[in-house]
This record gives sequence, structure tokens and C-alpha cells, in this order.
Amino acid sequence: MRILVTYAVQGEFTELKFPGLIGEEEVHVGYLRTGVGKVKSAYYLTEVINQAQPDLVINVGTAGSIDRQVGDILVCRHFVDRDMQKLANLGVESEIDSSALLTEKGYCMHWVGEGVCNTGDTFLTELSDVKGDVVDMEAFAQAFVCRAKNVPFIAVKYVTDIIGQNSVKHWEDKLADARRGLGEFFEKIDGVIK
Repeated sequence: MRILVTYAVQGEFTELKFPGLIGEEEVHVGYLRTGVGKVKSAYYLTEVINQAQPDLVINVGTAGSIDRQVGDILVCRHFVDRDMQKLANLGVESEIDSSALLTEKGYCMHWVGEGVCNTGDTFLTELSDVKGDVVDMEAFAQAFVCRAKNVPFIAVKYVTDIIGQNSVKHWEDKLADARRGLGEFFEKIDGVIK
């Protein structure tokens, strides 16, 4: 089994521990730093999927929130593009649910901490009308690419900051906590398949 782990910036990199075998399959984990934002993320992920042909893409990283606590970890299978959401009345797609393909393959369905990830090309520092539990700058684009390539996709986000409370400073201060928290999350889960 080939798992591709994506993250936006080096400060979010977390080496994930999976059992050496899943069932009778050997696990190979690769990593991709996508850079910040939807365009870079989509471009680099598309390139790597075309070359490596992973069986599963897991996006890990940090996120802001309005109503969650710093340190919460959310498992996201539903994604909203907050930039395109404004055009939803014109028929522009602004939401993706990746759970159907995950269910079909039997991947990550036992991972708990369900949340909705809202993606946009801005680092939110002020409260606004945001649909979802956490906000980031890459996950929707990655979900879009994975759906187009028929590759199961899931995102696991560590809440580093509360939007409207000096978010940039809190994000920088919490990167080490995020790496540690994400590492512990993946050490506790019982593999990918179930």
C-alpha cells in the first residue's frame, strides 16, 4: 500500500508511524510539502499522484478555528472552498465530501474526531461567516485533485489558533505542539484499513 502524506510548510512536517504491514500489504509512506495555498497545493499534488500513484492521500497540518479549542484534532472528510462558496448560487462547486471513496476502499473509517475543513487563499485573522469547524489554505484543493484522480483523501488538522485572537502569532507558537499532537494521534490509531 502506498500512502502519500501532504503538508504545507516544513514546520508542519510530522513523520507518521503506520504498522509495517496492513493485512498482508507492506506500507510505503511518502511525503510531499505542497507549499501554501490552493494553486501550489493542487499543482504539486497532481504531479506526485501522476508519478507515484498512491493508494491514499493524507493531508496533515494546522488549522484555525472559531469554536474549537487549541489542541483539538479533527478528521476531515468534508471540505468547503470559502472563496468559491460566494458563487454557489451560480452553480459553482464549493463543497466536496471524500467519504464515499474512503468507505469504498475501507480506509480511515474508524478515525474519530469528525470535522469540516474550510479552505481559502487567505490566512483568516478576523471573525467572518465561515462554514466549517476548521480553516486552512490547502485541503479543498487536495480533495478536488484526489477526487479527479480517483484517490481516497482525508485530512487531519490540529487546531493551533482561534480566529480573531492574534492568529498568526498563535500559529507560529503552536507548530511544535501541532507536530507532537499529530504524531501522537497517528501512533494511537489502529492503522488505515478498518
